[in-house]
Amino acid sequence: MTAIDPTTPLGAIVTDHPDLARHLERLGLDYCCGGRRSLAEACDERGLDPGAVAGELNQAAGPARPEAWASMGPAELVDHLESTHHAYLHAELPRIEALLEKVEGVHGGRHPELAFVKVTFDELAMELAPHLAKEERVLFPMVRELAAAPADGAAPSFHCGSLANPIRVMLVDHDRAGELLERLRSLTSGYEPPPDACASYQALYAALAQLEADTHLHVHKENNVLFPAVLELESVRTEVAR
Repeated sequence: MTAIDPTTPLGAIVTDHPDLARHLERLGLDYCCGGRRSLAEACDERGLDPGAVAGELNQAAGPARPEAWASMGPAELVDHLESTHHAYLHAELPRIEALLEKVEGVHGGRHPELAFVKVTFDELAMELAPHLAKEERVLFPMVRELAAAPADGAAPSFHCGSLANPIRVMLVDHDRAGELLERLRSLTSGYEPPPDACASYQALYAALAQLEADTHLHVHKENNVLFPAVLELESVRTEVAR
């Protein structure tokens, strides 16, 4: 097993050791949108000792056991993303919205921060809905077409030109979602319900914490696994066609 050291990219840590995602989140280290940064760079930004954090991660990590998605090709990976993370968001966002409305209506007088939680969540949901649609209707079909093209033939021609163009848009969307999730974490004190929280209140904060964890992993798979593989495949196909 290759040891984790301060030069290891955050994204590579989670790809090889998915169980360490929660450890990085607890430390405030962004492995999804910031997955290409080294552990040292991320730790310096948070005022953490890179050597100590690397030691902690090595102690927590078992043998590297990458999940199946880590070795999927682009077409298989977009299918996986739709059937797991996209399906999760389509089902969970409306449920959280209804739960948040209920909790804010009952507890908002004693906990005014819930109004800000609701505004932030609503903004996140409004950002995610068109983002998922753009991936499902535009980017992912093009990825499948690229992957299905003959290896010795010309690369498919897309209306957007290079797939780098829609990918760039997706990266901007991911950054915005990350900012909103960070704001939700701050507003909820790390998703820690107050002492007077009822069962619905506790369920809401648990759901928001799970939304954050799932979205971080979702973005990691796209930013650090899918998108680099798609751009590499497009480059190879383009070179072959010349």
